[in-house]
Amino acid sequence: MITNYIKFLVVVVLLSSCKNNDQLDTKNVEVSQTTIGKHIENLASDEFLGRKPFTKGEVKTVNYLKTEFEKLGLLAGNNESFFQEVPMVEIDGSPSETMNISGKNSNLDLAYLKDFVATTNKTVKEVGLENSELVFAGYGIVAPEYGWNDYKGIDWKGKTAVVLINDPGFKSSDSTLFKGNTMTYYGRWTYKYEEAARQGAAGVIIIHETEPASYGWNVIESSWSGARLVIESEAPLLDVESWISNESANKLFDISAMKGQDYKTIAHNKSFQPIPLELSVSVGIENNIKKDVSKNVVAMIPGTDQKDEFIIYSAHWDHLGVGKPIEGDSIYNGAVDNATGTAGLLAIAEAFKKSKPTKRSIVFIALTGEEQGLLGSAYYAAHPIFDPKKTIANINMDAINSLGEMKDLTITGFGQSEMDEYAKEAAEAQNRYIIKDPTPEKGSFFRSDHFNFAKIGIPALYAAGSYEGFDHSIEEIKGANENYEEFKYHQVSDNYDSKTFELSGIRLDLQLFYEVGLTLSNDDYFPKWYDSSEFKAARK
Repeated sequence: MITNYIKFLVVVVLLSSCKNNDQLDTKNVEVSQTTIGKHIENLASDEFLGRKPFTKGEVKTVNYLKTEFEKLGLLAGNNESFFQEVPMVEIDGSPSETMNISGKNSNLDLAYLKDFVATTNKTVKEVGLENSELVFAGYGIVAPEYGWNDYKGIDWKGKTAVVLINDPGFKSSDSTLFKGNTMTYYGRWTYKYEEAARQGAAGVIIIHETEPASYGWNVIESSWSGARLVIESEAPLLDVESWISNESANKLFDISAMKGQDYKTIAHNKSFQPIPLELSVSVGIENNIKKDVSKNVVAMIPGTDQKDEFIIYSAHWDHLGVGKPIEGDSIYNGAVDNATGTAGLLAIAEAFKKSKPTKRSIVFIALTGEEQGLLGSAYYAAHPIFDPKKTIANINMDAINSLGEMKDLTITGFGQSEMDEYAKEAAEAQNRYIIKDPTPEKGSFFRSDHFNFAKIGIPALYAAGSYEGFDHSIEEIKGANENYEEFKYHQVSDNYDSKTFELSGIRLDLQLFYEVGLTLSNDDYFPKWYDSSEFKAARK
């Protein structure tokens, strides 16, 4: 009996030893909340100068990330380099102080920043609009699949289109009109500029409204002023890309050929025809041009049996840099947006290094230029380091909720791919539930870097707890989200405070992302796009 008992103990010890050598069951590995907090605090500190590309803040940020990945024992992800160079052009534009709207009987002068913003992606010293004819182009959409063309019947050369933000489905109560209240890419400002340029227009004026844009005029002021970054392209470009406030738009229409007409209702019909406003616009921009190279930071953990198949975790490291002082603060620290996601890359990488080796390779990409129009991910999509056909999935992290542990996992782009099922399984293991984005009219699926991975066919998961807390009601969470949108999003007030910044919810989400990636990394299956997804064809 004693001999058998001793043999039993020996077996237990040996099994325990083997398990320790394997660094324990990977399901027991936890993403470290301490690691998350440390990296958010560092990256959102004034030392990093708002993490804007082409600045000292970029140098500090990318070197910090490289060093931290090296400390964890990750390998360089771009051959022997931790960096993927992203050539960009910095355009530091100075618009004229006024945008002049002139007509036969009336003139209107709009003030820069207060009433309008104006930028250009053209890399020339001087550009502008001089008495460019204004034409109302509804939503500025050409969508053959919906039988919609807001540009038909007009030669747009030299003209400037005045367009509404979002798309016709917004608050229409008609699920057959585009995608109903779910914004399509046709509703994004980026599309508005791209389509007008394809039509041959000289400029576009987008009419801002807080609800359909999903952010206030203060975000327009901060995001469309100062130096901007672009990637040079052979695609057609407008001379001037601009926004005007809703109040300014009403003044413009009051002196136009459409005076007294409800221009928003008129635009809400597929039979809409462009309407000349019998007005012209003049505005100029003087540019300082600087060509330079920014960097995506790329690190990886090689797989074992299927090392040529990849799971990509992504987050953008950049924010808005240093701007004009507001109540003595000029640094856009970007604690939530997106020190949280960048810290998440490091924390998840740490968890994978603590776990057993995975069959598939795990890649971590900290992307540049997201705030300037998803530039780093767009460049990666055009110049992928890892074969998109062998990239299993992208898990993207951007502005993760800091309101405590959440009952929900809200999936932006729910219904696009089988990544929903992987997320659901991981959420249920945390006693959480899955919901689709409750505010699809904001078009969030097109507003972060996963979009560019999706465009080249890689199924993407973009999710976070943001609806109902374990300790906070739906109403409390809604209020907190609205407070962030109004007072912190793209503002100098997006700072880190260890006393008020709740990390537990961030950790819970990151744990879920780790476990989704862990499942995928030890599987043989390739998640698929659903038949209804516009990205399915790209995967093929």
